[in-house]
Amino acid sequence: MCLASYASVLTAFVLIAAKLIAWYLSDSISILASLIDSSLDLLASLVNLLAIRHALQPADKEHRFGHGKAEPLAAVGQSMFIAGSACMLLFQASGRLVNPQPLTAGIELGVAVMLFSMMATVGLLLLQRFVIKKTKSSAIRADSLHYQSDLLVNFSVIIALLLTQFGLIWFDPLMAVFIAVYVLFSAWKILRDAVDLLMDHEISDAERQQITELVLKHPQVKGMHDLRTRRSGTTVFIQLHLELDAAFTLQQAHDISDQVNQEIHTLFDEAEVIIHQDPIIVGN
Repeated sequence: MCLASYASVLTAFVLIAAKLIAWYLSDSISILASLIDSSLDLLASLVNLLAIRHALQPADKEHRFGHGKAEPLAAVGQSMFIAGSACMLLFQASGRLVNPQPLTAGIELGVAVMLFSMMATVGLLLLQRFVIKKTKSSAIRADSLHYQSDLLVNFSVIIALLLTQFGLIWFDPLMAVFIAVYVLFSAWKILRDAVDLLMDHEISDAERQQITELVLKHPQVKGMHDLRTRRSGTTVFIQLHLELDAAFTLQQAHDISDQVNQEIHTLFDEAEVIIHQDPIIVGN
């Protein structure tokens, strides 16, 4: 996860430098929108990096369940940053809509910078997708949402720059407004997912169904109930009641529970599983 975070920070630095030059030369409000978005991406990525390093620390006496909640806390902070930048951008773009201004030179450079930004972003997204698939990291997922929106932002800026050459100077601030609204929507999605994790929301129905099917597949398990789950960082916490034959000895019940525990761990890289055995009388 740290590798993806470092790559995110480096990518943001490079994109900010390139877009700053393009905005200075063109005075495009849509490039400014993209520059602000990348600047917020850098800040969010730095917060992510610190949060992930903290979340990966092992449990200690003060935090028996680990430090995984640092990730959704970072995601909440990111959503606030993103929403703030979108509001500022809306203010800037509305002023330019009322008083449109022709762009200065540097449009060709602006288009080139946006194309370069899209290629760099695609490379980063591929790395992040790989990390998310392995770790289910909420912080990396939130960071990835930023850069997914960047693809749309950069493409929109290219369209705006090209249309301004045909006298449609109002399209530049209009595209900036569109970008700001889209960024606000992304911020809401990040905030919603982060709050779900902080409130110990259940893992997905598909994952819960996988657990149920895996447990019931054991030949000596008669049933299960009271499945409860939550996710904290990269760790999934799972609790369930296992229904076993009352005739089993304590050792037999313990061994079966261990086997079920090991099977559940095949579904998740990191899991904390608590199983309570419930005896049931099996008919003749």
